[in-house]
Amino acid sequence: MVRSLADKRARTEHGLFVAEGEKLIGEIRASKLRVRKIFALEGIFEGAEVEVVSPKEMERVSLLKTPSKAVALVEIPHYKLHAGELKEQLVLALDEVQNPGNLGTIIRLADWFGITDIVCSMDSADCFNPKVVQATMGAILRVRVHYVDLEAFLCEAAEAGVARYGTFLEGENLYETELTKGGVIIMGNEGRGISRPIERHVSHKLLIPAYPPERPTSESLNVAMATGIICAEFRRRVCSK
Repeated sequence: MVRSLADKRARTEHGLFVAEGEKLIGEIRASKLRVRKIFALEGIFEGAEVEVVSPKEMERVSLLKTPSKAVALVEIPHYKLHAGELKEQLVLALDEVQNPGNLGTIIRLADWFGITDIVCSMDSADCFNPKVVQATMGAILRVRVHYVDLEAFLCEAAEAGVARYGTFLEGENLYETELTKGGVIIMGNEGRGISRPIERHVSHKLLIPAYPPERPTSESLNVAMATGIICAEFRRRVCSK
């Protein structure tokens, strides 16, 4: 059962995801998420949902190369978010971000910068992939991730007068353009950037400038790195006002 949840179809069918490690599971138990089952070595956890297993059994259950001392089956949460509520709230929107490591890092960044909601296109990586859950280091408990029709969501945001930001080579310098307190920050696919259909819904195009401008440099930044830079600048502006 546990190993089958490495596959998205099984997670969707059972409505469960896997979390590993004493610290993470302890945080989940203290959160609003519901733990269905815990497999743990003797003396790690107590409770009706806990099944004590041997080290050999833990090796068979764990999805990690180095087995942890506890594995939990957790119910996948479902949240609601309305684009019209975002004028005072900063939200990240991910357009086909498909690398689990990048998604995990972006969720941690959102948590660090006080962004409580991330909106993902349906073809983005699954935030309950075991690799993503581990990479978030517990941030998945505080950041709500929504999978939506991203075009429809951005249309709703536009109708509500919410600013929609995206990064482009022809965009305005991030450090010189005016930024709003709330809005949607759109980050694109690792290889292609923001797709053409989503680009049509961007109201403010931004550029993260290289330094110095005339120096030959890399073609682009990793999407998680770029997300961190943009979030930091948005938050810096708010804190300096």
